[in-house]
Amino acid sequence: MSRIDDFSTIITESNTFKGDFVTLGAAMLDGETVTGAHVNIPLKTMNRHGLIAGATGTGKTKSLQVLAENLSEKGIPVLLMDIKGDLSGLAQPSPGHPKIDERHEKIGLPFEAKSFPVEVLTLSEQDGVRLRATVSEFGPVLLSRILDLSETQSGIVAVIFKYCDDNKLPLLDLKDFKKILQYATQEGKAEFTEAYGRISTASTGAILRKIIELEQQGADLFFGETSFDVDDLLRVDDEGRGYINIMRLTDIQDRPKLFSTFMLSLLAEIYSTFPEQGDSGRPELIMFIDEAHLIFNEASKALLNQIESIVKLIRSKGVGLYFVTQNPTDVPEEVLGQLGLKVQHALRAFTAKDRKAIKLTAQNYPDSEYYDTTEVLTSLGIGEALVSALDEKGRPTPLAATMMRAPMSRMDVLTDTELASLLSKSKLAKKYNETIDRESAYELLNEKIKKAEAEEAKEKARKEKEALKKAESKRKTATTRTRRKSTRMNPVVKVLTSATFIRSVFGILTKVMRK
Repeated sequence: MSRIDDFSTIITESNTFKGDFVTLGAAMLDGETVTGAHVNIPLKTMNRHGLIAGATGTGKTKSLQVLAENLSEKGIPVLLMDIKGDLSGLAQPSPGHPKIDERHEKIGLPFEAKSFPVEVLTLSEQDGVRLRATVSEFGPVLLSRILDLSETQSGIVAVIFKYCDDNKLPLLDLKDFKKILQYATQEGKAEFTEAYGRISTASTGAILRKIIELEQQGADLFFGETSFDVDDLLRVDDEGRGYINIMRLTDIQDRPKLFSTFMLSLLAEIYSTFPEQGDSGRPELIMFIDEAHLIFNEASKALLNQIESIVKLIRSKGVGLYFVTQNPTDVPEEVLGQLGLKVQHALRAFTAKDRKAIKLTAQNYPDSEYYDTTEVLTSLGIGEALVSALDEKGRPTPLAATMMRAPMSRMDVLTDTELASLLSKSKLAKKYNETIDRESAYELLNEKIKKAEAEEAKEKARKEKEALKKAESKRKTATTRTRRKSTRMNPVVKVLTSATFIRSVFGILTKVMRK
């Protein structure tokens, strides 16, 4: 048996599974495609997470597209983070091309152009189904981690949530939270001090600054109602195909804190609401996070720890996370070690640092007698990748340089007209795109403050009225006393006054008579 026949047998046998699977392409050896030696991924292990990496222009996005299409066909819903804005074409069939036919002939797979059921989601004011969550749904622990608060500040956040629960004040958006922070150290200071202890204005000021920083990245659009129900990510169409939910994030690259806030809240919500899946043989949901460095580079240590914990735990819920990035070093080692599938496109070595990174990347893959991994990583062509996966028993399959199949859908974006047509048919847009601002902590506290101010003004007026009444009473009493004093004159004075009067009269009469 020749070397290539031996290689073909190993790849075929190791990629033959009892359960359902996704085909990525055909194995390559010495730069040539081994037709029919298909590289498959069993659905059973696709909740064990994965990585798609490679330099710009090597085909990462197309590999993501291929995986999303094939998962959808198997009835598995998908969530894509579309940061570059080039994945909406999944809603339209590929126009085809002779080079695509040539590629598939080498692989040994027929090519069929198809469109897929797509839902377009958004975190911002872009067109799409609006994604929101309330502050209450975050809870004090997750919100504190998002804001990167100290232990003391986190304690204050916990007190704020407790006060709102005790007083039935809904915390829906950030203006609710800012209002209660202000109230705790101003109008309601005495109330808080009596019930929960003294709250430092310095600490609430620091928390407020963190909230404003989050607002400046657009979080005021994210926090609020109607909250997105994660079960709506699990829809299938009438043909049994899983919906591909594309999150438009083209305007969020300069707002990584908002992106990581959303991601963490989404993962936490999925983990808390999805049932334990056990060994079902297929995932419930697969999430692809494009430009994954946006999460990791800007995340605080507390946030990274939370992400790492969720990555380890969420696969028990049947959810697979796939990180798409230029270099595997963009992903923390603690997360990288949890990734069962690796699709590594070509890396480019322009500097000594690049060469060192490539050697480190090669060490993440199983040893192979057929490849010099370091050399292959720099010689792969566009649409080619090194693939390492897990078989149905969770064991690594043999490393295979792979000619990747072409996407069945359009490898380009939707036009504005096509996007508008897609959104007009969306059931989720009708459900989530109405902005609701119902009565919550902000309005209820303002009403409470107004009532307190009205009561205070009323009490002040009453006291002023009483004071005026007392002053008037004192004045009247003083006048009465003066009058009484004047009427009770001394008898001696009265006699003297009478004598003086008589003398005056007699004096006048005497003068008249003399005349």
